[in-house]
Amino acid sequence: MKKNLFLLILFLLFLSCSEVKPPEPFGAVPSERQLAWHEMEYYMFVHFTVNTFTDKEWGYGDEKESVFNPSELDCRQWAKAASDAGMKGIIITAKHHDGFCLWPSGFTEHSVKNSPWKNGEGDVLKELRQACDEYGLKMGVYLSPWDRNSSFYGTPEYLTYYRNQLKELLMNYGEIFEVWFDGANGGDGFYGGANETRKIDNRTYYDWPNTHQIVRDLQPGAVMFSDAGPDVRWVGNEQGMGSPANWCLLNKDEMYPGGDFAKILGEGHENGTYWVPAEVDVSIRPGWFWHENQDSLVRTPENLLELYYSSVGRNSNLLLNVPPDKRGLLNERDIQSLIAFRELREKEFTVDIAKGKRVTASSVRGKDFTPMNVNDGDTETYWSAKDNNTNADFIIDLGEETEVNRILLQEYIRLGQRVHGFKVEAYTGGKWEQVIEGTTVGYKVIRRFPTVKTSAIKVIISKSKACPVISNVELFRAPGE
Repeated sequence: MKKNLFLLILFLLFLSCSEVKPPEPFGAVPSERQLAWHEMEYYMFVHFTVNTFTDKEWGYGDEKESVFNPSELDCRQWAKAASDAGMKGIIITAKHHDGFCLWPSGFTEHSVKNSPWKNGEGDVLKELRQACDEYGLKMGVYLSPWDRNSSFYGTPEYLTYYRNQLKELLMNYGEIFEVWFDGANGGDGFYGGANETRKIDNRTYYDWPNTHQIVRDLQPGAVMFSDAGPDVRWVGNEQGMGSPANWCLLNKDEMYPGGDFAKILGEGHENGTYWVPAEVDVSIRPGWFWHENQDSLVRTPENLLELYYSSVGRNSNLLLNVPPDKRGLLNERDIQSLIAFRELREKEFTVDIAKGKRVTASSVRGKDFTPMNVNDGDTETYWSAKDNNTNADFIIDLGEETEVNRILLQEYIRLGQRVHGFKVEAYTGGKWEQVIEGTTVGYKVIRRFPTVKTSAIKVIISKSKACPVISNVELFRAPGE
């Protein structure tokens, strides 16, 4: 009896010792709200205000409320177009620099409540909320820190005014997934009739930590965007270009909205102390607001596909602006391009050639972290090398010669961003041939390469800050190449 008990104890000890623990997180890691944001990937920006009716990009702040009078405004049309295009949300310019509010704000007369639209009884934010809910989209808000209409701007009183408006948006329109703080701050404006230039210190004027806390308290699931976060950063340009090397990490303590950081923001910081991933904001037209003379200048579906590869394909989210016209509708040409872009995108990624194929690796942490996790269709499982292996590789056996020209890679970012260098090789003609070389991976990268006929693909993690943890690999044969 004692011998059996002793053997049982030994067996239990063996089991406990043989259990392999997951890797420890390395460096900064994303919050749950940031993880949910990463999964959004592609969503719509809607620039709409008095500028739509005055043919301007930046309103001066002296526009009459009567200017805003869309004849057919239909947020359901916007939401349907976004859904049909494969987008997952809409962020609207609730207040741009001109100070005009698309909701009946209780803190200014410069809003829809004094416009002829719906006899002053309208609320664009309310209609958009209903439309987003109907089409299963998330909703975000843009609230310009600069206000060229407010007489308070540039004084301490403006901060109370601005925060009151922020609270209105966060308390009255359901769940918000992103709050967008623009970097434009100060300059000439109407300012209640003063018609003067007002400058502020954009480092300190808005008391950002306490302004951010309002969002945390009222919408804990929302991420906040600005040049430097705190949750999501600008990519540093408005051309739709993410950086080929793109760290989700940033040393943001000395950064602020409107600062001169564009050269830093694209790539981020390899050893940044905060998780602040990049968002690519770009317009489907030359301008951010609708202008009739740009109806012939809408981006083509092919150009939008290029933007997709240079944004989502480079570890960034794509925020694509599609501005409503004077009717309050998205223009038919914009919608046609969006739908055709979706069709192109779906053709690029029709069948995942890698899914379910046999995978072997040079280093395996344990049975729970098998290389077969990279193509099981579940991004919550992952392959991990052993702790002391910061370079390792795995091979996907395709079983037969197959044409391939696209690869999608994802790290398990709950444990941090680790990969600093990778290569992809194809087994063809009895030898391995390199088809691409890259630096960072992060949440997702998608790379194109000339079509190769191969029976196996090898992914080599040539440099990693800690043992690599790869959650997903997909292979495709896109048409036309």
